[in-house]
Amino acid sequence: MSERLVFGRDKQDWPHRAASQFVSAGGVDWHVQMMGDGPVLLLLHGAGASSHTWRDLMPELAKSFRVIAPDFPGQGFSSQPRRSSTFTLPGMARALADLLLVLKAEPAMVVGHSAGCAVAVRMTLDHLIHPRLLVGLNAALLPFHAVNTLYSGLAKLLAFNSLVPWFVSSQARQSGIVERLIDETGSRLDTMGIALYRHLAQNSSHVAGTLRMMANWDLDRLRADLTQLKTPLVLMVGSRDRTIDPERAREIRKILPDVEVISVPGLGHLAHEERPEIFVGDIMRLANRFHVLGEV
Repeated sequence: MSERLVFGRDKQDWPHRAASQFVSAGGVDWHVQMMGDGPVLLLLHGAGASSHTWRDLMPELAKSFRVIAPDFPGQGFSSQPRRSSTFTLPGMARALADLLLVLKAEPAMVVGHSAGCAVAVRMTLDHLIHPRLLVGLNAALLPFHAVNTLYSGLAKLLAFNSLVPWFVSSQARQSGIVERLIDETGSRLDTMGIALYRHLAQNSSHVAGTLRMMANWDLDRLRADLTQLKTPLVLMVGSRDRTIDPERAREIRKILPDVEVISVPGLGHLAHEERPEIFVGDIMRLANRFHVLGEV
């Protein structure tokens, strides 16, 4: 049995730990960080990360928004879900909607990184939320074609072998492993950023939750449904992203011609952690342009 991260034990160096709360909803004991007042801005991290990814953006955005940043089920400090279907994209969307219902929060704007953008789009398509604007940071919205079948199949094998998460987490304790994984994303993080990912990667429960999410991720249906998306979508794309080819954003624009694509030169998959001030500025400008601010 994988031991999950325990907040009372593991929180000492966790960013914004005073903003953390634990909320039960949708069969998950969620770890969620909240700060600020105003229109609700929902921040959704990517697979394998946690709410820590927003550490440098949250305090600035909280000057204008009520910022809500949860850890996905099975990742970070959130519990493994009681229903395995929660790991599917529609299941994740429903569980997150249940959390927002408990929090009495209707997002005016959602910013999702990588897989987090897919969850935001699914929630919107399923009419679980009604934001004025969706923003994707290096968004993972399209299937990986032939590679996706192999990737998903491998993830399924790994996710349901109880020894694999333990092995992966033990490997993460070796010097340089986490640094190399981050380097392969095309991003350059500071010491704190690397330490936080190392802490997550060394926990077998977090690794298991990430693998199960990947194993159940079906982006083919999401791609087919994209034409039905009416909510404005803006994609911010790091030019050095090695995890998701920047050209994927151009492919999305072929499906949704009204999608706006903003290129961010010189940054990788974790671009918002490399240069948070760029993303804070762009998010604020977009919020003003799409009349998000002032709408409580």
